[in-house]
Amino acid sequence: MSTIQEIEQEQIDKLTAEKSIPKFSPGDTLKVNVKVIEGSRERSQAFEGMCIARKNDGLHSSFTVRKLSYGEGVERIFPIYSPNLESIEVIRRGDVRRAKLYYLRGRQGKRARIAERTDGYAAKLSAAERLQAADQKLAANAAQAESLGLENQIIEEQVETKNLSTATEEAAEQKGEKESVKDTGAAGAEKNT
Repeated sequence: MSTIQEIEQEQIDKLTAEKSIPKFSPGDTLKVNVKVIEGSRERSQAFEGMCIARKNDGLHSSFTVRKLSYGEGVERIFPIYSPNLESIEVIRRGDVRRAKLYYLRGRQGKRARIAERTDGYAAKLSAAERLQAADQKLAANAAQAESLGLENQIIEEQVETKNLSTATEEAAEQKGEKESVKDTGAAGAEKNT
């Protein structure tokens, strides 16, 4: 490895230490949160669209996201390792057989749709990402509750929701048993006639 590649790898490691970059490819629907500075204020702005291209070039890697805004196509190129990128979230995985989806620029409506990938690998990734997102949400809620001093209230609410869910499951099981009894009774009545 040359000196330049070593320096680039060090920078990549430093930039990715704070945030995780998910695996994504062209055809995936992404939600990119970007830091926007307005005067002295800093806020996060979401840009949600379809990834139509990805360039893997070490520290200079980038990807292009396209969305429709009021009927007009808007494309934006994001550097993957930019410090202005807060997070990248994969909303949906697309099933495509091209590396660059520039042909979508000339299409509108139903013709511009991409089928969702439903193979095993994509399903495992999306399930794992959903679990990870749920865990992060619970951790964030717990941290926020702790800072506000509402830990006991949230624990009580979680217990109540668990009790409600178990009660509805039991009711559904009992209802299913009653319906199966009714079905067998109706079948016996039909045989008698």
